[in-house]
Amino acid sequence: MGQKRVVITGMGVITPLGNNLEECWTNLLAGKSGITRITNFDTVGYPTQIGGEIKDFSPADFMDRRDARRMDRFTQMAVAASNLAIADAQIDFNTQDCERVGVIMGTGIGGISTLCDQHRVFLEKGPGRVSPFFIPMLIGNMGAGQVSIIHGLRGPNFTTVSACASSANAIGEAFRVIQNDEADVMLAGGSEAAVVPLALAGFCSMKAMSTRNDEPAMASRPFDRDRDGFVLSEGAAVVILEDATAALRRGARISAELIGYGTTGDAYHIVAPPPDGAGAAGSMARALKDAGIAPTEVDYINAHGTSTPPGDIGETSAIKRVFMEHAYKMAVSSTKSMTGHLLGAAGSLEMIISVLTMNRGHIPPTINYDNPDPECDLDYVPNKARAAEVKVAMSNSFGFGGHNASLVVKRWGS
Repeated sequence: MGQKRVVITGMGVITPLGNNLEECWTNLLAGKSGITRITNFDTVGYPTQIGGEIKDFSPADFMDRRDARRMDRFTQMAVAASNLAIADAQIDFNTQDCERVGVIMGTGIGGISTLCDQHRVFLEKGPGRVSPFFIPMLIGNMGAGQVSIIHGLRGPNFTTVSACASSANAIGEAFRVIQNDEADVMLAGGSEAAVVPLALAGFCSMKAMSTRNDEPAMASRPFDRDRDGFVLSEGAAVVILEDATAALRRGARISAELIGYGTTGDAYHIVAPPPDGAGAAGSMARALKDAGIAPTEVDYINAHGTSTPPGDIGETSAIKRVFMEHAYKMAVSSTKSMTGHLLGAAGSLEMIISVLTMNRGHIPPTINYDNPDPECDLDYVPNKARAAEVKVAMSNSFGFGGHNASLVVKRWGS
């Protein structure tokens, strides 16, 4: 028996552009930025004072208040995005064999807010006052753990931690679980809540972020000549993956088919990609081979495109290395220009955006693309959304440590 076909039947997002699919998509097509000056804490003294904060998020809308108090913000958002995806899929787990329903979530940093809060308690009041929920709130696997507990899902359950590739790896590994007939349904995605003082300070010390504090909406500018770093954001994005046969049997609405997954390591540097993009090229090539398609069949790439000087050059080089002359014929856009960088949740959000792009017939733009960089010379869909037929899309995610992941989705029925 061959590998199972895997389809996407539900999607849920909590983002700086909106806490549901429609609001997020509308703002993406409008070229709206979700980047503002940080309001959750005082940023005086920080070189970077901007970020993509989640607005109007109330955990009580998605879970019991008592349970929410025992979760870090990243776990709360993982649960919220999962609940939205479940509702979108119209799936009733009471009718499923929950031994064959699993959860794989990604996060790059996990419960850093809880770590900072409890460290302060420890220093000020001593070890006896540290919360008994400190460790269960801190650890990065608790997004997947809490989702499985809340919904009674007893299938494969773990967490991927590969920096900015975390949630793309989570989706790819969940894809493999279903392909190999180890589950019928998988919730997969990622969550991150690192817009906190300590994390911001750390990224500032790395000089990795934009310092365009007076123009927050213009700070994230992937592939533009004047880009000066990424913009830190928070949020969560989760998909429901199902065995295609089972999904059709239950009458599910299928959003897309996931057909390819590739992952590699750069083996180069802890934070910088190789200039030739060799590792990123490898993940894209593996994803294409896994999908069984030619490079010319890809219509659109949702780029990792973080707005860092070396990263955008490396990804452009990698795309040209894999797609050759076709690289100049397809659309490539970075929606991080609007959402900022959700770190461990970036890959799942951007795969969802790729699915919406196929189904809605429009490609979201790369905003703030004002001055072309000679080393970044592809069609980045500058500044305005574009009507286009997209049958096959790729989403790229590359993380610190040299972790690369690429996913390929195909429009259902095409």
